[in-house]
Amino acid sequence: MTVFEGFGSDVRKWFTGLEADNSKEYFASERDFFETAIRDQMEALLTELGEQFGGEVKMFRQNRDIRFSPDKSPYKTNTYGILGGTSIAHEGLYASISAAGLVAGSGYHAMARDQLDRYRDAVADDRRGPALSNAVADAEKAGLGLWGEKLATAPRGYPREHERIELLRRKSLTLGATLKFGRGIGRDRGLQFVAHTWEAAAPVTRWLDQHVGPSTTATDSSRRRR
Repeated sequence: MTVFEGFGSDVRKWFTGLEADNSKEYFASERDFFETAIRDQMEALLTELGEQFGGEVKMFRQNRDIRFSPDKSPYKTNTYGILGGTSIAHEGLYASISAAGLVAGSGYHAMARDQLDRYRDAVADDRRGPALSNAVADAEKAGLGLWGEKLATAPRGYPREHERIELLRRKSLTLGATLKFGRGIGRDRGLQFVAHTWEAAAPVTRWLDQHVGPSTTATDSSRRRR
């Protein structure tokens, strides 16, 4: 098994090159480096953290799905995977490497209609909603950012002046942070950063798992968000 050793400055250089020349020729000429220094290292990082958090590693393809996209660039400019099936995040624990650095996060990246209904009901409820507000505030104090889509105004049926309106406006709820490259991202620094980010987000993901949970109508039509 490959051991996680970190991401050197040459990894950032590789991604910068891919952003400048997102072509099959560039990727083919640098494939060996990508496989060993980037993809294998990301998988090794997730595998090692799986010993701490449990779950199974899933790596995602580097190729983009360009069938219905006006952008025909063949490759993603980040390499990422998830640790799924852990006790702290039903939707999976996420990690990604790109020219911007190492990203870690978790949460509900997309909510189906039934999930969104349960989410808003729970956020608006004065018994359940404050716990999420407190958990999000604690995560932000720990250095995490609040990510995800949100409405421009209050969702239908909820007052604009609701004390948790910022959370009610959300169509997805994820939290995460980015570790910049500097001269590189060493083994210990990378592992500690990702583990800390996941742990800081855990109270939020546990709340989501308890009060929202997986979709029970997971079809393409149910993924159309309001």
